[in-house]
Amino acid sequence: MVLELIIEDKGWASFLSAELASSCLEAVALTVEHNELTKPVSVLLTTDEEVRALNRDFRGKDKPTNVLSFPAEPLPGLPEEAQPLGDLALALETCLREAEEKAISPENHTAHLLVHGLLHLLGYDHLEDEEAEAMEAAERRILARLGIADPYG
Repeated sequence: MVLELIIEDKGWASFLSAELASSCLEAVALTVEHNELTKPVSVLLTTDEEVRALNRDFRGKDKPTNVLSFPAEPLPGLPEEAQPLGDLALALETCLREAEEKAISPENHTAHLLVHGLLHLLGYDHLEDEEAEAMEAAERRILARLGIADPYG
């Protein structure tokens, strides 16, 4: 999986590195079997304001959220292996606030959100209880591989 980090707010640089993001991708690939794991992913690291606009425009929810996932539509003319998996957008202020509320490091919380978003791109969801249990179990396994405590426990 190829990762493109787009840093729109410099506040991310104080705790998020390309190495952390790459480690999250690697942990997902080592834990979850899926044929889409070789496809490129773009990660937009931005502000609550930008994520709020994306959330409003694409989901009809006029509020910021911690992470948004946008599965890619097939691009004509690209071979299957070059097709992107999708895009993620993370909101800085929400991520920092949630980390503080949970008394965890911003790095660990952001790693969890990256894993959560990647699982959405791979088709996981949490609308139904059974889906949520499967997704949370996958998140726990992936985060354990990264040495990060269970975010749900």
